[in-house]
Amino acid sequence: MTGQIVQVSISKGGVPKLAIPEAWVGPLGLEGDVQRNLKYHGGPRKAVLLISLEDLDGLQAEGFTVSPGALGENLTVQGIDFRQLREGQRFRAGDAVLELTQLRQPCKTLEVYNSGEPGKIQRAVYQKDGIPGTAKWARCGFYASVVQPGRIYPGAIIALVDQKV
Repeated sequence: MTGQIVQVSISKGGVPKLAIPEAWVGPLGLEGDVQRNLKYHGGPRKAVLLISLEDLDGLQAEGFTVSPGALGENLTVQGIDFRQLREGQRFRAGDAVLELTQLRQPCKTLEVYNSGEPGKIQRAVYQKDGIPGTAKWARCGFYASVVQPGRIYPGAIIALVDQKV
């Protein structure tokens, strides 16, 4: 499983996160990135959020005004089938190594993309009893911890290097 990092994004809290030319990623995430609600976001097990460019493109086709960084992701990735992602998989991303820790559940911050229909984007990207491999699996992204700190930048390869059994 190999893809490419399309965009690296940070914010001072909230969405959208904005593109930066590169970032240092450590145990608590990308340098300069802030999360407003630390009860649900951030920390060592949710240090980095990855989302598929292909999923963003699908959401655009469904009428949502989203683009890289819009859903609060730190890394927008292309070329990896997010339906195949599982907890415990480790990816080299630029100079860093990330381990997938848990699916991201959509929060109320994403309401800005609903165009007056509460919960619309949340229903489009997440199914509570989701089954790995199904259409909505990881459509809202996957959180990762940082196994090996390093520099991450657009254009870098992101590739599966290991996975827990």
